[in-house]
Amino acid sequence: MKIKFLIIDDEPLAVNVIKNYLQQIENSEITATFNNAIDALNFLKDNTVDVIFLDINMPVLDGLNFVKSLKEPPLIIITSAYTEYASESFDLDVLDYLVKPIEFPRFMKALNKVYSRLEINKVPTDSNKTTVDINKIRPYLFIKIDKKKMKKVFLDELLVIECLKDYLKINTTNGKFIIHSTLSDFTDLLPPGEFIRIHRSYTIAIDKIDTVEGNSLEIDGMRYTIGRSYLEEVKETILNKSI
Repeated sequence: MKIKFLIIDDEPLAVNVIKNYLQQIENSEITATFNNAIDALNFLKDNTVDVIFLDINMPVLDGLNFVKSLKEPPLIIITSAYTEYASESFDLDVLDYLVKPIEFPRFMKALNKVYSRLEINKVPTDSNKTTVDINKIRPYLFIKIDKKKMKKVFLDELLVIECLKDYLKINTTNGKFIIHSTLSDFTDLLPPGEFIRIHRSYTIAIDKIDTVEGNSLEIDGMRYTIGRSYLEEVKETILNKSI
């Protein structure tokens, strides 16, 4: 199933940035782009989309009033050069708020929210109603493993994320991948209750820890040092999950 995207922004450069990012993502379809909200409203009368990337400062009808005018809005991701509209935007139940210029790792964080939300909405039940069954959802994210290819990685397959200067080595149960990112940016994409930073060079999956001894732990036969500044938080987290 392709995810249908709509881009509304009166800045051509901003539109091109989002289009270029989306063109690197499998199963994404840019349904239309508009430089004003009025034309977008007319388009939505006869067409449906899954996600709208929406600028705020636009002539005639601004982005926030555009959202308010929608009876059944799709997922909305605000793209703005200004941060002061964030609070009001989230009051309108937008999915995310991206501040320009938008870096690709931050863009992917927003997109992974899209995947998670749409995955939840597609969970079927016997009564033909839509509901949220968290036990049937297998969270995942996409990582860019080369210039043209995005790889889907399920979170329950992640073992250790290792920093290699300007790159990361993603260790999973199904292989290893090298990506261009910082450890901080990648760790921010992960649920904090399931992953933890243990060193300036390592983030690990908590449930994949095999043993803990002193200032180190073992995962999948490999031992990793826990950094001094991380030691207290790591041990407290592990103790809270022990009996």
